[in-house]
Amino acid sequence: MELFAVPDLPEIREGDDLAAMIDERVDLREDDVVVVASTVVSKAEGRTFDLSDFPAGPRANEVADRLAAISGEEKDPRFAQAVIEESTELIMEAPFLLTATRFGHIGVNAGIDRSNVPDGDLLLLPERPSESADRIREGLAADRVVVSDTCGRPFRHGQRGVAIGWAGLPASRDWRGERDRDGREMGVTVQNVIDELASAANLVAGEGAGGTPVVVVRDWAFGDHDGSDNHFREVEGDFVRQALRNWRYEGDGRNENH
Repeated sequence: MELFAVPDLPEIREGDDLAAMIDERVDLREDDVVVVASTVVSKAEGRTFDLSDFPAGPRANEVADRLAAISGEEKDPRFAQAVIEESTELIMEAPFLLTATRFGHIGVNAGIDRSNVPDGDLLLLPERPSESADRIREGLAADRVVVSDTCGRPFRHGQRGVAIGWAGLPASRDWRGERDRDGREMGVTVQNVIDELASAANLVAGEGAGGTPVVVVRDWAFGDHDGSDNHFREVEGDFVRQALRNWRYEGDGRNENH
C-alpha cells in the first residue's frame, strides 16, 4: 500500500472543478482511492460565509454567554448561530458545543472551520459529503473517493482524519463469520475502512499552512469480505450519545447526570 499527495494544487475557489484539477496533476489508476479534505470540497461548493450571514437569535446569545462565562473569553454569538443552523442537535452545550450535523456526523462546532478561509470568516462542511464524493468520482479515472475531515474522538487526545463522505466503496468490511488464526469464528468485528483510509491519508496531507488536501491511496484492496455502508451510528444504539443528552456541565466543577 502506498500513499502520496497530489502536488501543486492552488487555493481552491467556489466553482472550481476539483476532479479536473486532481486529474491533470496525477496519473490515477482505476483501483486508487482518492481522499479529499472536506476543506477544499467546501470551498469549491461555496460553503464560505461571513459571520454577518448568521445574525444571532436568543438561543445563540444564551449559548455564547455561557461559553464566555466558562472560558473567560468573549464568544461571538454569530458563530454559535452558525453552529445551531448547521446542526440537528446540540448534544452538549458546555464546556464546548458537541453537535450532530445534518448528514449524521458528530463533532465539535458542527465541523465549522475558522482557519485557512481567505475569502470569509467561516468554512462550513459540505452539505452532503457523500454526494460530493460521488460528483468528484465521476470526473476521475479512479473509482473510489473519500471525503475526510479532522476532528477529535472520545477518550483520545488530539485530532485525526475521519471520513464524512464516500463513494465507490463500502464504508466498512465485515469479518463476522470468518475465522481467526486459531479457527474461531469472529462474531463482532466490523472494520470501518473509510475512517482508516482517511486517517492514513491525513498523515500524508498534513495540517496548517503546509497541508496538501488530496491524497491518493494506491495498492489497497477491500478484499473478499462482505461490506456495508453503515458509518454513522444510529441514535437508538448510540448509548454514549444518549448518556450525554442527560449530562450537564456545572461551572462550579460539579458534573451531574439528570
